[in-house]
Amino acid sequence: MPEEARGKTGRPTEKRNKPGRPRDELGRPQPWEDENRLHLEDFDNLPVEENHRLGREHFNAGRFFPAHEAWETAWKQSRDTADAEFFKGLSQLGAGYVHLLRGNRHGTIRLLRRAAGRVTRYPVGHLGVDTVEVTRRARADALAVERGDIEPGGDAAFAAPQV
Repeated sequence: MPEEARGKTGRPTEKRNKPGRPRDELGRPQPWEDENRLHLEDFDNLPVEENHRLGREHFNAGRFFPAHEAWETAWKQSRDTADAEFFKGLSQLGAGYVHLLRGNRHGTIRLLRRAAGRVTRYPVGHLGVDTVEVTRRARADALAVERGDIEPGGDAAFAAPQV
């Protein structure tokens, strides 16, 4: 482990940032000596609207981990607003599909259902999202995983909704 990664505790600050540990495309930490295969935008320094745009772009391209990260940042930026639960739901949607590809059946089911429960509270077309279709597909995919119709893993056969 690199020296800069040792002995750090607490929250990252401008003076003490987290080291950039290599990750794979699904956000899983990799050995320190491996090449980083996950390149993310600096979501913390972007406005909520841009994070939402990037979340949609990543999600629709099947890059679920970056979508999750973009929407998680939008959620934090939107705390105490009417859109906070919407972005939290979209973040959970991205995370649900990450868990599906990682092979985590339980995480997939729980997160897709949580996402659907949040996104369904918003009208169709809210911030450009077909909330009815996203909710329907998230619930259907969660049920398909639960039944065994979709087998979680890197080669899972599914078609995520478009956001």
